[in-house]
Amino acid sequence: MKVLLLKDAKEDDCGQDPYIRELGLYGLEATLIPVLSFEFLSLPSFSEKLSHPEDYGGLIFTSPRAVEAAELCLEQNNKTEVWERSLKEKWNAKSVYVVGNATASLVSKIGLDTEGETCGNAEKLAEYICSRIAMESITVYQTVAHPGIQGNLNSYYSQQGVPASITFFSPSGLTYSLKHIQELSGDNIDQIKTQGPQHPKKNCLQLEPLRKDCTDTAVMFAAIGPTTARALAAQGLPVSCTAESPTPQALATGIRKALQPHGCC
Repeated sequence: MKVLLLKDAKEDDCGQDPYIRELGLYGLEATLIPVLSFEFLSLPSFSEKLSHPEDYGGLIFTSPRAVEAAELCLEQNNKTEVWERSLKEKWNAKSVYVVGNATASLVSKIGLDTEGETCGNAEKLAEYICSRIAMESITVYQTVAHPGIQGNLNSYYSQQGVPASITFFSPSGLTYSLKHIQELSGDNIDQIKTQGPQHPKKNCLQLEPLRKDCTDTAVMFAAIGPTTARALAAQGLPVSCTAESPTPQALATGIRKALQPHGCC
């Protein structure tokens, strides 16, 4: 059974994207299509803040991209040596919070000890730390549509047909990809509809076949977390699976349950 993940590929130490591996353990054939590109912002300001740990009570890395921004600051401003000599130790004397295990793994590579990765998502992490410290935020990257999103989706649908499920990994990813997914249904966009209560398959979307040789396929929409799930709901799209935590294991388990006959599809 084919499933579509709207994210870029990230190889782990085993040389394979962990989402593909975990879904494969359940007999699901996953394809990754990147829908976002990233532009780094405010790096000089961020670099200055990293140079003064005495001004802050800790660090919060909200995503792997935020860690990449920190690495760029150290490399571009020749601060790697001073980081290793003193700054790293000073930041480690404070709390360094992260959202998710993937971010925690990257933070550990720059020598920082983390906490909060087991909270599961940003909302739970915020509850964990909001009463502990006063916070100052800085935006170090912005998301834009991946330049190849439309072509990659067209290629996927023409070659593999309609997937059993589509997983969204962020509200912005939904924003940039949904219109292309809708366009792939041609003039029959109104055929994307919620199954009524008279049907045994609830909370599914019926996607009109894109090729004459395709059969009707109930597409299950999944979300990596509650924020993305709410973004789907705001678009009027039913969410059949929300991962309990932003990990390959949690998503694979959720999709497998949702695709079982007693689940959505």
